[in-house]
Parts: sequence; structure tokens; C-alpha cells
Amino acid sequence: MTLSATALASRALLRIGTRAINSFDDGTVESDLAGALYTPIRDGLISSFGWSFATAQMELPRLATAPLADYDFAFQLPNNFLRAISAGVPGAGRGVTYRIYQNALHCNLDEVTLTYIYRPAEIDCPAFFDTVLIARLAAELCIPITESTARAELLFSLADKELQRARQIDSQQETPASIEDFSLIEARRS
Repeated sequence: MTLSATALASRALLRIGTRAINSFDDGTVESDLAGALYTPIRDGLISSFGWSFATAQMELPRLATAPLADYDFAFQLPNNFLRAISAGVPGAGRGVTYRIYQNALHCNLDEVTLTYIYRPAEIDCPAFFDTVLIARLAAELCIPITESTARAELLFSLADKELQRARQIDSQQETPASIEDFSLIEARRS
């Protein structure tokens, strides 16, 4: 179910009982509202969870200017960066102490690999995420278009259920995490 941003917004509008749009520039109240709300809602949903389809790793380019305090090196974040998951040395995606400050990653190593959530194209989002996005857009658009708070509350509740379902589906797409370096397990092995 590969849908464009406009098609996703149109489905959300249809869900609340209003007409679909052809573009965000239609000049209608619906297209103006959908255009204003689409990107922040999409980015908020993507950055709210470690979605497998929106997770990437990248060795970051080091910036010429070092941080003023606390860390020795600064690195440029990717253009499509939404949030960091972890940082590590090249070949390992975690284990490095860092902070994100002024749109750069600061750490004490001269090379760093970042595991992060990025902004994928709509074509790269799976159907289960599209369903969540449509449900959340419908909930957000409900009050400004229908002025019905009761209906909006119901739509937000349905959107939350869709989000839970989508997170479960996405979480099943990798090997479950194991407990590492747990002293009680090590004591039992001795």
C-alpha cells in the first residue's frame, strides 16, 4: 500500500467525513489544514518509536570546529535525522557516551557510528505505519474541521490502538534482545 503524502492525508479526511484533496495546495480549508499538519505529525510518529523501517546507521563526518566544552569532537548529523538511538565506534553501533547539541553529535572519539531514526520517503513506509498515520491525522484534523471534541477523542483513542498494534508488528521484525552482562547469570555459570 504505497501512498503519497496527499493520498494519506486524503484518507484521513475521508475518515472524518469530509472530501478528499488532490494536493496540499488545493486552496481548500481541508488541504490547508492537512498540509500544515501532515509533516509534523508524520515526523512525530516516526521519531516516537525505534521503527525498523526508519532506523539507519552511518559513520558521521567530523566537523572542523571542536565543541567548546565537555567533549573533544563534533560530528555532522545526517540531513534526514530525527533522533538518535545510540552511538558507537566504527563497526559497532553502541557503547559511546555522546550528546546531541546544536545539530551536531559531540563525543570524545575521533570516529563515530550513529544509529538513528531518519525520515523515510512515504514509499518506504509499511502499510501498518500508513494505517497509524491515517488514524492520527484523522484525529488531529477532526476538531478544526468538524468542531466535535467527542469525535476527536474517539479518533485519538483509535489512533492509540493502531499505534500499539503497529509497534507490536514492527517489534517482531528482529531477533528479540537478550540480556547481556548480567551478574546473576554469570554467577550461575561459574
